[in-house]
Formats: sequence, C-alpha cells, structure tokens
Amino acid sequence: MAESSEPVTKTLSDEQFNTDECYDVMVGIALEAGEVVRKASETDLTVEDKGCSTDLVTETDKKVEEMIIAKLRGKYPNSRFIGEESAVPGQQSEFTGKPTFIIDPIDGTTNFVHGFPYVSVCIGLYINKTAEIGIVYQPLLDKMYKAKRGGGAFCNKKKLKVSGVKDIKKALIFTEYPQIRNPIEVETSQKNKEALVRAPVHGLRTLGSAAADICAVAEGIGDGYFGYGLHCWDMAAAVLVLQEAGGVIMDPEGGPLDLMSRRVVTASSETLANSIRSVLIHLQLTRD
Repeated sequence: MAESSEPVTKTLSDEQFNTDECYDVMVGIALEAGEVVRKASETDLTVEDKGCSTDLVTETDKKVEEMIIAKLRGKYPNSRFIGEESAVPGQQSEFTGKPTFIIDPIDGTTNFVHGFPYVSVCIGLYINKTAEIGIVYQPLLDKMYKAKRGGGAFCNKKKLKVSGVKDIKKALIFTEYPQIRNPIEVETSQKNKEALVRAPVHGLRTLGSAAADICAVAEGIGDGYFGYGLHCWDMAAAVLVLQEAGGVIMDPEGGPLDLMSRRVVTASSETLANSIRSVLIHLQLTRD
C-alpha cells in the first residue's frame, strides 16, 4: 500500500525552501488527489473534449488540479505553477528558474474515462529548471512512484532500478499514439513504430499515460520509451523517477532533454537510448 504522509503547516519562503519537507508534502497531496480520482472513477463522469474528440477532459481533471495548486500555493506562495488544465491553449508556459510545480492532475484521462487503470496524478518540482522532486501516483493501482534528486527512486517502499538492457533486440519499448491526430504526426508515429519493430525490438507497449510508460522503464519492466507530442506536465515528474532509478533521458536528436520541446527518449542505458533515437524520424513541435 502507498504510505500516508502527515500534512505540514508551516509556510516557507523561497530562501527557506526545504526539499526534504516538500517531498513529504507532495506525497501527501498526491495521495489526497488520488482519493478524489478513485472515488470519481466509481461514478458517471462528465466528459468534454478540448476541441478534438481524442483530447478529453473531465470535471475531475479540473477539480484535482485546482486542489493540488491550492494546497501547494498555501504552503509555497512564492512558487510558480504550470498545470495541464490551467494552461492556455496556444500560449507558451512561463518556465523560469524559480521553484515551479508542474502538474498533470490525471495523466491518462482517456484511460480514466474507460476504466483502464493506468491513470497517474503527476507533480514535479523544478528549481533552476532542474528536477528536484517527482511524484507519480497511480490511484487505481495504489502505486506511488516517487523520487528526490540524489535520493533514489521508489515505488511504494520498493527501491527502483532500471533493467540495464543495452541491446535494442532484447528491449521492450513503450510509446503512445498521437493525441492530436494530424496527418504528419500520425504518419510519423506509425513509421517510428515500424522502424522499431523491424530493428527488431522484443515488443512495443502502450499504457495510455506517458508518465506510466516512463515509470515502467524505471521499474525495470520495460527498457525504453520515446514520445513526440507530449507536454511538459506529462513527463516532468516521471523523468526524475527514471533518472534516479539509473535510467537515461535525452532529446531524440541527442543532448539533454529540453522539457518544453514536447519530445523525449528514455532508456535503461545510454547505449539503448542512442539505438532507439537512431531509427526515429524526428518531429519539431510547437513548444509548451
């Protein structure tokens, strides 16, 4: 079972920012948010789309994000916030060096609507544009993935370690289908999947949540993940979980991850990451 966390009430300024304490606060808030999601999953959901029939949102997404931000703002009033449901479509998010919480209240909303259990509450803390804390809670499975920079990664009480696979022919790779089904992204997605099948990888898997995919690699039950068209809130928390489990995160064209570029390759080893990205057709996407 995911453990409980005692709430902390003292308000901290930027100068007093204590990541150890914040870690506990974020775990507690993720558990609270997860309980809201769990209860809502047992009811009839009100479902809307965001201008595209495959990009869904529910009242629960909005309610959970508002709750998470309200609780974090009450504790850390000088921090910044980037959230999926509060982001303005077509407007770039302001990502600065100030402490910033990046939030996806329900990563895997389509899963949530259909009752498929890979649903993730994601909260990441970035300071100086560097991931300090990553929390990914899957309330329908009661799996709490969590990481603090330099402190390792855990799923509930189990310490995580990547598989270490280097050979692409022995790898199980996770990816997703484009949420916005424009022809270029759909065609490129299919070609990239075909390239990996022909490599050949052991197999391809999709869980319907980028955060769940990346955490599966951190857990060692998959060996790599690549994504184009995802958003910063889909991966901000999970990439630290993977990194602290010994995994590799990079831009698909090499070099360090640009969190706002909406693309990523992750793997259990640098050799495998380079093998994955070498067969991909790369997309340049509108930045977050």
